[in-house]
Amino acid sequence: MGVDQVQLEADAVGRRVSCDGERATVRYVGPVPPTAGLWLGVEWDHPERGKHDGSHDGVQYFTCRHPKGGSFVRPANVSFGVDFLTAMQQVYQTNTEEVLTDASSEKLDWMRLRERSFEKLPTVLLTRSEVNGPGADGEIRKTAPNVKYLDLSGTLLCCWEDVSAVSQQLDHLENLQLSNNRLQLPSDVSAHVQAFSSLRVLALNSCDLTWPQILQCAPMWPQLEELFVEANNITELQRPDGVLQSLKSLTLSSNPLLQHSVLSVAALPRLEQLSLSNTGLSDLRFDDAAPGAQTAMFPSLTSLNLDQNNITEWCVVDELAKLPSLVKFSCRNNRLVSPDGNPRTANQLLIAKLGRLVFLNSCEIQADDRRGAELDYIKMFGEEWLKAGGGSEPSSQFTCQHPRYLSLIDKYGAPEEGELKKPEPFALKNQLLKITFVFPDAAERKPIEKKLPASMVVQKVKGLLYRLLKVPAADLKLSYTSLKMVGTEFEIDSDLKTLQFYSIEDGDQVLVRW
Repeated sequence: MGVDQVQLEADAVGRRVSCDGERATVRYVGPVPPTAGLWLGVEWDHPERGKHDGSHDGVQYFTCRHPKGGSFVRPANVSFGVDFLTAMQQVYQTNTEEVLTDASSEKLDWMRLRERSFEKLPTVLLTRSEVNGPGADGEIRKTAPNVKYLDLSGTLLCCWEDVSAVSQQLDHLENLQLSNNRLQLPSDVSAHVQAFSSLRVLALNSCDLTWPQILQCAPMWPQLEELFVEANNITELQRPDGVLQSLKSLTLSSNPLLQHSVLSVAALPRLEQLSLSNTGLSDLRFDDAAPGAQTAMFPSLTSLNLDQNNITEWCVVDELAKLPSLVKFSCRNNRLVSPDGNPRTANQLLIAKLGRLVFLNSCEIQADDRRGAELDYIKMFGEEWLKAGGGSEPSSQFTCQHPRYLSLIDKYGAPEEGELKKPEPFALKNQLLKITFVFPDAAERKPIEKKLPASMVVQKVKGLLYRLLKVPAADLKLSYTSLKMVGTEFEIDSDLKTLQFYSIEDGDQVLVRW
């Protein structure tokens, strides 16, 4: 929409605009001497798109959160967007035109046609469209009354009032996607409770929100069950007193969390799934319960994702064993190392230490796998158990380090001295992995099988491939597949990490592209 259709008055400040495919918020409208004419001072969602902090020739026209996040642009070069139904018409235009051709004999006007086209739609996808508001009052309800799933990610909506004005016309709305927006907080949250009364799922990923801001908005979502707030500006969590009490799933991934604050959400009574991947966590403690006992925190939690964190100590796993309902756990790309340095052994330790676990790293734990893991655990630490006093009352230090050991002895019996496993040194000969390199984009190349140490860094793997393929290492892109997760391909994205870091195991395939 051309800027000549928009009155650039003071109310333009705070509005959202699109410019060359990028999103920004208007922070200033007016002249910028010595140039003539009107300028918009904008703060870009992606600050690398900007040039300055809102100042020019020593004059501060507006401020930005990032020192290079601002620019001045001419009004003619931006779009202020369109209303909801116009955006629907633009996105679904092809389907509408087909209906129009079929219905032309009935001489239906556009309004009746539009209502007929959209009235049964359960899903509306307006991702990256230029929606800026609801449009004429009541028109959404008349035109698309049965929408249950609505995606408004990356639009030009600028405030929660506009979102509410859309949702209050969608009585059946259950799932709302609002990621990659910049929404001004509502002045009165109580005025919008009815608008979101049916909402069960809400995504607010990459919206530059803090946790206090989310809690401020939370009274608007009284029935919310799933909340996604990945990659925001969340650092310290606070207790959600009186809000989010119906929440069953919470995703906080890719936020730089202060780990001591994670327990602030532990009292949510219905929380079943929690994702804390890539949040910088290295420790988690439930001090209300002794080793081997159950914590009162996270009473309903069945699934926990701690992928891509900094967990190195097995005592953290022992703490997780205190969770009374945990059956699904994901712990990929951490630094948990077994005494022999073998990733397979590390997974066995996880299974043995977490007795109620049913799924580990998205793989179901079979009965034979659990039995084998627990028996090996008994043997692996049997010598320590004997040195700690053995019997039914080993030292308190041993029971703190191995809270499940006595219960496993009750289950399988004490280990015989000849069965005890002495930890093997973390040596190269114990760490050779048989890896098959395949070339999906070069069918003429036969697979290459190599035995490589788990401690080998990806950079050296690429060096080996360069010698074999004569393709520059910088051009090589690697990923791998595992027999444990057939059909899933995992990216190997850092040259400085080891094969062990990526949990690559004996028999895995590495896919090589260039």
